[in-house]
Amino acid sequence: MTTRFRTIVRGALLGAFATLAAGSLAAQAQDSLKVGIMSGPAEEILAVVQGVAEKKGLDLELVVFGDYVLPNEALAAGELDANAFQHVPYLDNQIEARGYEIVPVGNTFVTPIGAYSNSVKSLDELAEGASVGIPNDPTNGGRALLLLQAEGLITLKDGVGLTPSVIDIAENPKALRFVELDAAQLARALNDVDAAVINSNYALEAGLNPAEDSIAQEARENNPYANIIAVRVEDKDKPAVKTFVEAYQSPEVADFLEERFKGSILPAW
Repeated sequence: MTTRFRTIVRGALLGAFATLAAGSLAAQAQDSLKVGIMSGPAEEILAVVQGVAEKKGLDLELVVFGDYVLPNEALAAGELDANAFQHVPYLDNQIEARGYEIVPVGNTFVTPIGAYSNSVKSLDELAEGASVGIPNDPTNGGRALLLLQAEGLITLKDGVGLTPSVIDIAENPKALRFVELDAAQLARALNDVDAAVINSNYALEAGLNPAEDSIAQEARENNPYANIIAVRVEDKDKPAVKTFVEAYQSPEVADFLEERFKGSILPAW
C-alpha cells in the first residue's frame, strides 16, 4: 500500500468517524427534553415516566414550578422543550390571552376537581350566605362553578361553555359568597371559608385525599379536563416528543397511578 493510498484511506476513515460522531451528538441532543411540571404529585409521576423514558433512550430533565402561569411562559420562551401540567381549556385560554404557539401532543391524567370543607359534610348543608372559595383563574374557576351547578347550588347562564365566571351565575338561591383565590392557596384557606373547590394536585399536597375527603367531585367519565403534554408548534413531530408521550402513556405509569393514588388521579389515555 503506497503512502499516498494510506493517506487517502486514513482521511476517508477520519471523515467517516467525524460524520458518525456528529450524528451521535445530534442524536444525543434530540434524545433529551427539558420538561416543566407542577410541584406535588406530578413529581412522583414524572419520576416513573423518567424511568420508562430512559429505557427508550430518552433523558428527561424536570423543571418544577409552583405557579400555573410560568410553565407556558417558559415553554414559549424556549426555556423548556415541553410541559405537562395543564388541561386543554386552560391552554386554550392562555393561547387566546397571550398568543402562545403551543399545542397538545398527548393526554396524561385527569384529576377530578373536588369540593372540601372543615365545616360541613355535604354541600347541601351550606347555610344561606355561606362562603365558598374557588380558583381565581378563568378555567379552574369556571370548572369550580360548573361543579357547583352540577350539585344544584347555582345555575349558570346558557352558553357559558367551560369557562364561566361569577358574573355568569343566573341563580344563587342560597346567596353564596364566592371568594376567588389563587388555586394554590385554597387548601390553606379551608378554615376561613365554609367550603372550597380545590384542584386535586393542591389537595394532595395539603394532605387531603380527593377520593375520600372531598364532599363533591366532578364527573370522572368523559371529563374535558384531562391534563396534557404540550410543546411548541414547531416541535410537535420531533421523535423525542413522541417518545416522551409513549413513556407517559405506558402500562408502568398507569399501574403507578392506580397503586399510589387509589382513584384520585386517573389515566386519561
